[in-house]
Amino acid sequence: MGMVDIAAAHRRALEATCKTVAAIPAGRWAAPTPCADWNVRELLNHVVTGNWWAAALAGGATIAQVGARLDGDVLGDDPLRAYERSAEAAAAAFDAPGALAAPCAVSYGPVPGEVYAGHRFIDVLVHGWDLAVATGQDAAIDPGLAAECLEVVEPQLAMLQGSGMFGDPPAAQATANSGPATRLLTQLGRVPR
Repeated sequence: MGMVDIAAAHRRALEATCKTVAAIPAGRWAAPTPCADWNVRELLNHVVTGNWWAAALAGGATIAQVGARLDGDVLGDDPLRAYERSAEAAAAAFDAPGALAAPCAVSYGPVPGEVYAGHRFIDVLVHGWDLAVATGQDAAIDPGLAAECLEVVEPQLAMLQGSGMFGDPPAAQATANSGPATRLLTQLGRVPR
């Protein structure tokens, strides 16, 4: 991941997204998001599920060992608490000694924990922006986090764009003079606000 302390960047992205989750208005859970297939609750469920997967796989579990226990709704009656618990578990898993070098048995792997942590960093940060946009919050991404995320994204941009997990980049591309958040969001198929 180059010069990025990926475990620390991942933790900061989790914290930033937590602030957005905490401020979701009660009446916005069914609102559409920039992710066309998910409303706000469904998108948050995706992030929380991803956090629990990260905690399990970075902790040495296999997909088979996790099985179906993370299928369906993992938010329950307290989505904020569900997010907080999953975020702490995911952060702790990547902070553990040796976790970034250990192989993670992800669906596209195995890959080193450092690679998986980078993918979780992207997912949490960008979906935090998606949730902020969908719920009418300030969607500004911390420029430092955006710059670190770009360092993770750019070496694998073609693979990420071809994965189908992100929208097509908008016709109006960011320029080299655009800020890191604008470049990041544009490259990952978002239209910065």
